Amino acid sequence: MMADLVAKRVTDALAPQVLVIVMPPLVGLLAQGWSGAAWGLVASAFCGGVPAAVIALGVRSGRLDSHHIVDRARRTGPLLAASAAVLAALALLVVLGAPTLLVATVTAMLAALAVTVPITLRWKISFHAAVSAGTVVVIAHVLPPWPTAVIGGAVVALVCWARVRLTHHTWPQVAAGAAVGVLTTWTTLAAFGVE
Repeated sequence: MMADLVAKRVTDALAPQVLVIVMPPLVGLLAQGWSGAAWGLVASAFCGGVPAAVIALGVRSGRLDSHHIVDRARRTGPLLAASAAVLAALALLVVLGAPTLLVATVTAMLAALAVTVPITLRWKISFHAAVSAGTVVVIAHVLPPWPTAVIGGAVVALVCWARVRLTHHTWPQVAAGAAVGVLTTWTTLAAFGVE
């Protein structure tokens, strides 16, 4: 069915690991040019690359069902690896003197993980929704806010629809994920004074 195919494509194209790899260099480039993009690549390598590699190894070995980790019981190890990688990225960016926006962005990732990881151990909150919503908040800090929020909100709604359409989540799970993504990211950026 066409709707299922669209939902699968949306789920794959806007998966958390894809957004976490693409977003930091893009935000760095938009905020500070090529030097910002270079800092963003450092963040991407740790925050997106390391978790993606851990998940790929898990899928290849048969321990994980897919790179979306549909089986909630199997999420703990990859999420702990992701948390450790984000923490390492944050420490490295702080020590090396990275731009505030990228430090705040990686801190927001860590804050979102601090909320979503304990929840997913009991209830399958949507990481797709959380990461896509958080990404929109960050991008709205480097592009015109209102058009970015409107277009980004439509993209987040599409991601939420796709996850529900594929029966990987319920509407409350995607709504909770999106809310966590927006609130943790907005609060973290505000705490850093990012305008």
